[in-house]
Amino acid sequence: MVTTENAALRRRVGLVGYGEVGRILAEDLRARGVAQIAAYDIKLGTAADAPLSEHAGARGVTLAASHAGLAADSDLLISAVTASQAVPAARSCAEGIGSGAWFLDLNSASPGARQSAAALIEAAGGRYVEGAVMTSVPPHRLRVPLLLGGPHAAALEPLLAALGFCARVASGQLGVASATKMCRSVMIKGMEAMVIESLTAARAYGVEEAVLASLKETFPGIDWEKQAAYFFRRVIEHGRRRAEEMREAARTVEDAGLTPWSAAGTAERQAWMAGLADEGVFGVPGGKAFARSADWRVEADRVLSHIDPSRKAS
Repeated sequence: MVTTENAALRRRVGLVGYGEVGRILAEDLRARGVAQIAAYDIKLGTAADAPLSEHAGARGVTLAASHAGLAADSDLLISAVTASQAVPAARSCAEGIGSGAWFLDLNSASPGARQSAAALIEAAGGRYVEGAVMTSVPPHRLRVPLLLGGPHAAALEPLLAALGFCARVASGQLGVASATKMCRSVMIKGMEAMVIESLTAARAYGVEEAVLASLKETFPGIDWEKQAAYFFRRVIEHGRRRAEEMREAARTVEDAGLTPWSAAGTAERQAWMAGLADEGVFGVPGGKAFARSADWRVEADRVLSHIDPSRKAS
């Protein structure tokens, strides 16, 4: 059954942020029959504009001039920006959002940040729903598992299902879905940082094979070669975004009354790798391209070649 709201969502969807996730959503929503898709990204009009404009032009996505302009012309806004921009993006969209329009926040932000964003959208007459993305988007694309939260979550769930999303309501209480996501990130992003730190150090000492053999014996269900290559690749390409997410995870842990030693350390390691990428250690300076290797050792050696010799033990 096609409801009036369902039909409206198929007409006008606005993407807040046109990075990797935004472009995937644009492609899949177009394939699902959404007639009008628009997007806004703070990189528009900068040196990083070209790939965004080219992608939008090839898929018939209209590029808006501002957050407010995008919001004014959308029935459903989907926010997929970096964690640090989650609340600022909501604030800017609130300036133009229509009464009753949906705002689906997919950003990796803490419960506190979600509540701040929700207050801005709700005060402007919009309907805010938090969406916690529970695994990496690219392999699953539009069907990535998504937890919804907040008082409007149950009403939005069937509308998203009609668009092809794999979403379910976690709670009618705002913050529960994001807390689930952030606590998971402490573990998952922490594993990325630990594997990179452990195996790069092991490579420096020439004991990586012994370490891998021990890991395989302890955790036989994990293909450590494949997992390590994947972790290195994802952090090299998305370390900046992951670092911002982990700062939000640290805030989540801290708000629970715990000192976020692990989450904060993970954020530092992710940001450090992003800094190396910006310097061109893994490819083109600025992180624009990477010499992707299926062997994590290649990337570990690149890291080791840029470590200050004075920091190494004599």
